[in-house]
Amino acid sequence: MNFVDEAEISVQAGNGGNGAMSFRREKYIPRGGPDGGDGGCGGSVYLQAVEGLNTLADFRFVRHYQALNGKTGGGKLKSGQGGDDLVVKVPVGTMVYDAQTEELIADLTEVGEQIVVAQGGDGGLGNTTFKSSTNQAPRKITKGKLGDARALRLELKVLADVGLLGLPNAGKSTFLRSVSQATPKVANYPFTTLHPELGVVSLGMGSSFVIADIPGLIEGAAQGAGLGIQFLRHLARTKLLLHIVDIAPYGDEEANLAENVNTIISELDQYSEQTGAELDKLDRWLVINKTDVVLDEDRDRIVSELLAELSWKGPVYVISAIGRVGTQDLSNDIMEYLAAAKKAEEKEVFLSIPNATEE
Repeated sequence: MNFVDEAEISVQAGNGGNGAMSFRREKYIPRGGPDGGDGGCGGSVYLQAVEGLNTLADFRFVRHYQALNGKTGGGKLKSGQGGDDLVVKVPVGTMVYDAQTEELIADLTEVGEQIVVAQGGDGGLGNTTFKSSTNQAPRKITKGKLGDARALRLELKVLADVGLLGLPNAGKSTFLRSVSQATPKVANYPFTTLHPELGVVSLGMGSSFVIADIPGLIEGAAQGAGLGIQFLRHLARTKLLLHIVDIAPYGDEEANLAENVNTIISELDQYSEQTGAELDKLDRWLVINKTDVVLDEDRDRIVSELLAELSWKGPVYVISAIGRVGTQDLSNDIMEYLAAAKKAEEKEVFLSIPNATEE
């Protein structure tokens, strides 16, 4: 199934059933009075985040979703049957917007989380409701109310702790394969990754994190060149970015690696400025990959020259993803970083509670 991260759908809640006009007609009861029941309520439309879905592709084929209408009330005080609700399943990480106003309705980030996107109409009132001491035989009912109808835009942002950045063929997919059970396509040509890939890195009982790999960025991506820019939104939920650099791109040891690094940084800055996503403010670690293709002395020289030219202040890792050299240490450090970040978030939430004090 193709990866699709945007879709537009329409939803229609069920209409309420009309109230009933009815009078009691039984032998020996000449003035039985009104006995019309109320109409049933229309069904509502829900969106629910579920496991097992990782794309919005299904919404390309079915774009309209409608809940059932409520039934009309009946005599003998019988209420109409309510229309069944409709639950539409979406991937975890789906953001729901009103297609007309672009208002964010919901951000479904937890399994089982659901939101009403179209409320069913209330049922109408039967004539029994209007009986009074001055009106013993009312001939008044109300019709059921119409259910809500609206157009929605769905946008999927995958949930991951770590995002991978880099030029095409930097070895991002190979890195994902080496540290997780994911099996993204790997080949000796650019743009082998055509859509986001997720991998779970497990470091033991209770220690794991999720990595997201997106298609490689190229110069001019912010203006629409290449594939990666359209998937950068999937890095918005990450806490850490790994900037992967090929130490000898396409076998060219004299390539300007600093220029390659700055190309990605520039595109990231432009994207953040254009969209307000603030990806440029996320922590970034530099990961120099494919060290197996150069001699040790060349590796040390290239790394030293690169860091000197970049004036890189953050953490730097030198690895060979295909040989799994340095990948374990990097994974352990990522786990420690995420654990510390989670602890800091929990502390911030705790201190935001009124009268909370840190021990």
